[in-house]
Amino acid sequence: MWESGTAYEAYVGRWSRHVAADFVAWLDPPPGLTWLDAGAGTGALTSAITAGAAPLRVACVDRSPGFLTAARTTAAGPARVCAGDATALPLRSRTFAAVVSGLTLNFVERPEVAVREFARVVTPGGAVAAYVWDYAGGMSMLREFWAAATELDPAAATLDEGLRFGFCRDDVLAAWWTGAGLRDVTTRRIEIATAFSDFDDYWRPFLGGQGPAPAYLATRTETQRTALRELLRTRLPAGPDGSITLTAAAWAVRGRG
Repeated sequence: MWESGTAYEAYVGRWSRHVAADFVAWLDPPPGLTWLDAGAGTGALTSAITAGAAPLRVACVDRSPGFLTAARTTAAGPARVCAGDATALPLRSRTFAAVVSGLTLNFVERPEVAVREFARVVTPGGAVAAYVWDYAGGMSMLREFWAAATELDPAAATLDEGLRFGFCRDDVLAAWWTGAGLRDVTTRRIEIATAFSDFDDYWRPFLGGQGPAPAYLATRTETQRTALRELLRTRLPAGPDGSITLTAAAWAVRGRG
């Protein structure tokens, strides 16, 4: 379901860019490092690195051809994009001073293996860090969608990321990092506002087919989609000008090799 970079950007990519900037600032890296962005997606985190960390170079690895195409367009500066799997990185050991991953681990079949790969390719003492959405407690744009969808179709609950990705928590991330032999492991919650100009700005990205909620919506009939849309319209907290402000949160973790 993750193939179109343009549709992903409209859906959650635009919000992940805000989280990525905060994440890089939290890492507070010195300039001139070699970076790996594992699961680079459309290049949101790579762009934050090149804009805020003055890297020597950045390697971007992702499995999706569509996302890699988008990353080549958006990832400015000294970035090199290549295809690869986070659980079997096509890279030499002890190569990168900073290994990072944004919004990827919950879509990796064996995330613990991916974290061990991150630890393998980082230089001694280098940083290994990542973040994932706090689906259960911090993604109100999705919480609102699934609450309404489940009310109309109880079977939709099985697709809710808040239930499917219950491991997207700080304690689980810290355990993965410690289990991979990383040291000085710390976590942090990053929260941002998600401001929609009007209801259509909120709803339209769900029609793009990218992600569990849009994929679910694509299976509904036009009548069913309309019913869900109108139920959401009555529930979302619109201001006098029609704008809707919700929140999105992510859990971040970092450690040293």
